[in-house]
Amino acid sequence: MEPHVFSQIIKINGYNRRITQPVNVGGLALGGQNPIRLQSMTTTNTNDIEATVEQAIRIINAGGHYVRITAQGVREAESLGEIRKLLQHKGFNIPLIADIHFNPQAALAAATKVSKIRINPGNYADPRANFSEKLFTNQEYEAELVRVEERFVPLIETCKQNAVAMRIGVNHGSLSDRIMNRYGDTPMGMALSAMEFLRICKKHSYLSVVVSMKSSSTRVMVQATRLLVKLMDDEGMNFPVHLGVTEAGEGEDGRIKSAVGIGTLLVDGIGDTIRVSLTEEPEFEIPVANQLVDIFSQSNATPVARSIEVPINPFTYNRRKTIPVLEVGQSAAPVVIANLMTESEITSKAIENVGWRYSESKNQWGKLDLGADFILVGNAPLNHIKNPETLPIIGNSAFCKYGMANLTSLYTSNQTEPVFTLLKPEEIDEKALNFFAKSNNCILLLSIEKLEGVFNARRAIFQMMNAGITLPVVITLSLSAANVEEFQLNSAALTGTFFIDGLCDGIMLSGNNINSATATSTGFAILQAAGVRVTKTEFISCPGCGRTLFNLNDTLRKVKEQTAHLKGLKIGVMGCIVNGPGEMADAHYGYVGAGAGKITLYKGKEVVKKHIPESSAVDELIAIIKANGDWIDRDVN
Repeated sequence: MEPHVFSQIIKINGYNRRITQPVNVGGLALGGQNPIRLQSMTTTNTNDIEATVEQAIRIINAGGHYVRITAQGVREAESLGEIRKLLQHKGFNIPLIADIHFNPQAALAAATKVSKIRINPGNYADPRANFSEKLFTNQEYEAELVRVEERFVPLIETCKQNAVAMRIGVNHGSLSDRIMNRYGDTPMGMALSAMEFLRICKKHSYLSVVVSMKSSSTRVMVQATRLLVKLMDDEGMNFPVHLGVTEAGEGEDGRIKSAVGIGTLLVDGIGDTIRVSLTEEPEFEIPVANQLVDIFSQSNATPVARSIEVPINPFTYNRRKTIPVLEVGQSAAPVVIANLMTESEITSKAIENVGWRYSESKNQWGKLDLGADFILVGNAPLNHIKNPETLPIIGNSAFCKYGMANLTSLYTSNQTEPVFTLLKPEEIDEKALNFFAKSNNCILLLSIEKLEGVFNARRAIFQMMNAGITLPVVITLSLSAANVEEFQLNSAALTGTFFIDGLCDGIMLSGNNINSATATSTGFAILQAAGVRVTKTEFISCPGCGRTLFNLNDTLRKVKEQTAHLKGLKIGVMGCIVNGPGEMADAHYGYVGAGAGKITLYKGKEVVKKHIPESSAVDELIAIIKANGDWIDRDVN
């Protein structure tokens, strides 16, 4: 693929939204010049009209523009009409979206009741994938597409007759056997799964379409969406894009993971509506989504016209080639640096806050799992700290703040020792490039403060790559945030792209009124969300919907209480089998709803126990983990 294609996806000259065609959804359009729309999904039984209406109102009052409701059968589809009537009776005329899996008859019924239909091309016209190996000839593949069109066209015509919009929503975990056998469960397979259905829509002059690529992997979600945009551009399509990281989890990990994936795409102007999928009450998703949109709506900078070759492929992951300096760069996992420069003095408590513990028996400091890899102190004195030489301190002798003059002076007197150099991206000019081309012992701390800094930093890194400079780069972000959640969301949304695309070798965060412990743990969470460094248990959990027949929030809490100390394991907790087994395909263990009060447990993709009682399922899950040798006892010290 030609490099000029990469620059169409990866923006370096400022923020601007991708131009898409507007799609009317029940009188509230998305795409085009419309604001980025927010949505969530109810978790109640769709046939419980009162409960679903009550939950929908909570979503609306939180600021949601659309409410999505599952319709797994015709009865649930009919209930959507009653839900709409009751909402209107209560004074709420919000557009409703029906979520469909496997059941075309439910889709046809729902298309007369709601403003938008969401279908999954992996299971709308195909049975549940059984992952059998079959080599489709070109003729057989084309015959499959004819069959898909025959089954899909009645829904298109019903939607056209009722002025109903549609989302072609691809899930990484539920691709058809046809796609899986030809392309695998890859980002390209996901994008082409959508294109099959988009081409049918275009052929039948139905353009009220939105499209999405959902995955529990931020990297897969980003790459699949970029590929989809490229394929649509190639065929003259400009359908709006829905963004979301599916099965993101809950709490700060779910928020940070969502922000990394969604933020990476928003940076490049991709995204017209978003849903943050949290295993929490659905109204809690809306403020998170709103905060992410705010980051990008506040950009008023005029894009600059600078021609720089984009030296990365945005559709695959390749880490930028670097030399190792102090175990930063090359093949080492990206580091987290704690920024204590604002401290007037460095105490033992400050060191403990960033993940280091002093051992009297060993007479040295030891790093915890979430301990900073380096601690930047600058000029701040270390007072009453035992054996500071056993700490990875970046003091004044190895640190240089802004300015080439300072750096040149430091290098003149300290040529052989590694130097941490804090620079603004704008300082990476020809003089700096020439200087760094001769260096082999410098770690660049590239400093940004807001959205415009992302593009400046990208430009600087690309300039270095094009000049053959292989020094490690640590992205450094200093934020003004009102609270911890805002700090975490903004940090993840603005820095995630540097790790999704393999550009940086570390991260250093700081913020006003944000303690160093929070800043350090947020850095580790961003690296894990981007898939570049694992430091704790990862939980893949869906937000639940009307198909979920157990208390998903309580169950996830119980599983986390028992297993959160199992560093490096991935554990899936899924509401049902629609996307569950597929989305948690790379999880080590899985807990999936199989019916009312019944759970099926997985090891990898393999079913271990079927339909066991919910009351004993968590204990059974732990027993399976222990039986397979992946259990360790919790450290009580």
